[in-house]
Amino acid sequence: MITSPYLDGRDRYERSMEGWVDNTHDDAFTHSVRLTDDDLAVELVAVCTPSPGYEVREAAARVTAGAMDPAAAERFGQLGGARMVAGFSRRLAELAGSGPGSWLLVDAGIEIARLARQATKLPREATAGLLAGGARACWDLDTTGWIDLPGSCFTYSAAGRALLETRVVSTPMVADLYSPLPGARRIFVRKKVMRLVRTESRLHLFHSMHDNVHGFDLHIEIDLESGTVAAADSITSRLPYQGICTEPQGKIGSLVGQPADGGLRKRIQTQLGGESGCAQLYDLTADLLKLLSF
Repeated sequence: MITSPYLDGRDRYERSMEGWVDNTHDDAFTHSVRLTDDDLAVELVAVCTPSPGYEVREAAARVTAGAMDPAAAERFGQLGGARMVAGFSRRLAELAGSGPGSWLLVDAGIEIARLARQATKLPREATAGLLAGGARACWDLDTTGWIDLPGSCFTYSAAGRALLETRVVSTPMVADLYSPLPGARRIFVRKKVMRLVRTESRLHLFHSMHDNVHGFDLHIEIDLESGTVAAADSITSRLPYQGICTEPQGKIGSLVGQPADGGLRKRIQTQLGGESGCAQLYDLTADLLKLLSF
């Protein structure tokens, strides 16, 4: 049986996220995330170093609405020293504990780590020729500024790089994402909304993400009687590299007809993500599936 603990006693559930990046330190950023759902709201603010360190220097969490063990939020002050790499989610879970609403703090920490991949600190001279160089110059800076981008998705694979030479590619990337001015605020801003809607024998899953360089509106429909994915589609209104990032977006259709079971999250790692896929499409889909129980 496919259900969701977030739909207990209701047929609709919604969660929103607002996150942004401030250039507050010579060698670090301040990342802020606010997560709100029908029952609870939390805020997490963390000072973190950019790539390649990805280290949390200090963090503070607070509950802004709803009931949660205040000790869980207080423990996030111990996040300092953690690196936002493999094992980071485990550290978040340890600090959050298992009390009511603790999962929202964990997800806030994950969103902080994702924001950390959106801005970096290269010397200002590195972006001097960015406007004239266009998408190719941005692509080269990406693989210089973020140590974990090469091979992380189709765009940053050898096949994706080759498309820069064979087709017109456009990008919304700007110099302030690579070498922001000292003290600059909200250099990157992201808004996300997840929604579950149950209508008779169907469960609809929605996830949108809009920021400086991404625009995704994802929809998955599950047939509760057959336990399979009945529909899956995504509209991409903005992509980091229009003409390259567009290639793997059609992979979302491969979910149709698949069993909506506990193994689906694992299967999408290769179906939607990886070097032939799209990291954002994978994350958006995986986050939706985390809301379900099978």
